[in-house]
Amino acid sequence: MNVLVVGAGEMGRWFASALRDGSDATVEIAFCDADPAVAEAAADALDARAVDPDTQETFDVVCVAVPIPAAEAVIAKFAGRAETAMVDLAGYMAGPLAAMREHTSERDRVSLHPLFAAENAPGNVVAVVDSGGPTVDAIRAALTARGNTWVETDAATHDDAMETVQAAAHTAVLAFGLVADDVPAAFQTPVSAGLFDLLEQVTGNDPRVYADIQATFEGAQAVADAAERIAEADRDTFENLYREASE
Repeated sequence: MNVLVVGAGEMGRWFASALRDGSDATVEIAFCDADPAVAEAAADALDARAVDPDTQETFDVVCVAVPIPAAEAVIAKFAGRAETAMVDLAGYMAGPLAAMREHTSERDRVSLHPLFAAENAPGNVVAVVDSGGPTVDAIRAALTARGNTWVETDAATHDDAMETVQAAAHTAVLAFGLVADDVPAAFQTPVSAGLFDLLEQVTGNDPRVYADIQATFEGAQAVADAAERIAEADRDTFENLYREASE
């Protein structure tokens, strides 16, 4: 299998490595990136090769591993380079799938969202198979062989879930970080210590990725509204909100 990975960052490298290491067949990887140095570094790290973003070379599989705002345009640009299948890793399903459907109507199409940072692999990989076939089957087999769990769903279910598990969750953690004082370790409770751990986990990554998530999925305003309800609640109202949250 000859694979082009467009976007040689963390998740593009993860996909290339997992696909090659988990496959029974030989997998040859090429990287391209808007920054040629990033593509060269990925190629060197994974014993692959780097190609120019304007290449006219074709590949069995093209995997688009770019930020959410760029995904649809990149899919349109590289669709003609895919002979058998196209994959995206944007983490937002509806738009990229529509773009793949428009530009690769005769190819296998699958949108994947690894629900973890590459350093924490393996884990759950959410998959929306828009058009299946042997190539998608081979990708699934390779990723599961590397210990990942393939969670198949539809685009609407995934995108709705991301409003809670990403946009709302990140908002709650970041809001805590913005108001939290530096408290001595001896004063931490299990809850506060857990929140500080979550804050460190969230803020230890690229803020541009989190900004893309917040711009794509709703959820932040709902957290703000809930916090305001709690802040303004009298005792009885607070107890009712507490019970509501526990449910």
